[in-house]
Amino acid sequence: MNTRFLDACWGKPVDRTPVWLMRQAGRYLPEYMAVRSKCTFLELCKTPELAAEVTIQPVDILGVDAAIMFSDILTPVEPMGMKLDFVPGPVFEHPIRTMADVEKLRIPQMEQDVPYVLETLKILRRELAGKVPLIGFGGAPFTLACYMVEGKGSKDFAQIKRMMYAAPEVYSALMDKITTMDMEYLNAQIKAGAQAIQIFDTWGGILSPSDYETYVLPYTTRLINGLNRMETPVIHFVKGAGSMLEIVQKAGGDVMGLDWHVNLGIARDVLGPAMAVQGNLDPTVLFAPQATIEAEVKRVLDENAGRPGHIFNLGHGILPTAPPENAKFMVDCVHRLSQK
Repeated sequence: MNTRFLDACWGKPVDRTPVWLMRQAGRYLPEYMAVRSKCTFLELCKTPELAAEVTIQPVDILGVDAAIMFSDILTPVEPMGMKLDFVPGPVFEHPIRTMADVEKLRIPQMEQDVPYVLETLKILRRELAGKVPLIGFGGAPFTLACYMVEGKGSKDFAQIKRMMYAAPEVYSALMDKITTMDMEYLNAQIKAGAQAIQIFDTWGGILSPSDYETYVLPYTTRLINGLNRMETPVIHFVKGAGSMLEIVQKAGGDVMGLDWHVNLGIARDVLGPAMAVQGNLDPTVLFAPQATIEAEVKRVLDENAGRPGHIFNLGHGILPTAPPENAKFMVDCVHRLSQK
C-alpha cells in the first residue's frame, strides 16, 4: 500500500509529499455526476455500494494518496431525531432552540442507525487494499451544533451565538450530547476500518479566539481524547483558525488542517515540529492557468521548506465547477515538485 499519507500524519519522512483533496469525491467529476443522477444526495450517502464507488473515483482519476469516505457530516445527526433534507444545502425542519428540544435528542446506536456508513467503510477497505489509506470523518461538535440550532447555513450565526451567551445551560447540554454522539460515531468508523479520522470544524472560525477557547475547545478536546486512536491519526481542521492556531492545537489532534488564509511556513513555526499540518492551497487556484497552479503548488511546498509532516491539500473543499484536469495537474505537480 501507498503509506506516505499515514507516514506524513505521524511526521515520518516520505519519498514525496502526499496529497488528497477535501470533497474530492463530488460534483466537479463527471463520473460522480453520472452516479448521482440515479439518486438523491441522501440516497447516495445511504447506499454503501454507490458511496464506495464515488469514494474510489478520485483515487483512480486524480492519483491522490488517500481516499475519504463519501458521506456528509450531518449523517449521524438525523437519527438523533432531526429530520434532514438537502435543498440543495442542509436544512433541519425543526431547529434546536430550547432545553426541551435538547432533551428530545437521542444518542444513536451506530450499528443500527447508520449501518450504511459502516458498511461503506468495510467495502472500501476491501476495494482499496493495496492502494491507499482510507479516511473517515465527522463534523466537530460546534459545527454540528451550528446547523442544528440555525436549521441551515447562516451568514451571522445569530441563533447559536444567542444560545451561547444568553442560554449557556442549553448550549452546554446540547454540546455535551453532540460530543457523546460524535465520539461513538467516529469510534464506530475506526472499528469498521477507517485508518485516519478528519474532524471538520467548518464554522469554528466564526468565533473570537477567546470565545473559541471557552465555548468550543473543551468539547473538541473531549471528543479527540475519547477516540480509540492508538494507530489512527486525527486531523483537526478548523476553517478560519489562522489567528488562534495555538488554541486549536490544545485540542490534541495529530495533524492540523490549515485553510488558505495563513502562511503554511508561519503556521509550522507556531505549532512546532511535533505537529503535522495539512493544506493549504486556495481552492480557486484550480481555475487558473496550469502555469499558475504549478507556481502556487511550489509556493506552498516552499513554505513547508522540506519539513516532515506535511500533507498537501486545498484550504477547503474543491469547488463544484473546478476543472477535473486542473485538479489532476495539481496532484501531479505536488508529486513531481516534492520528489526526494
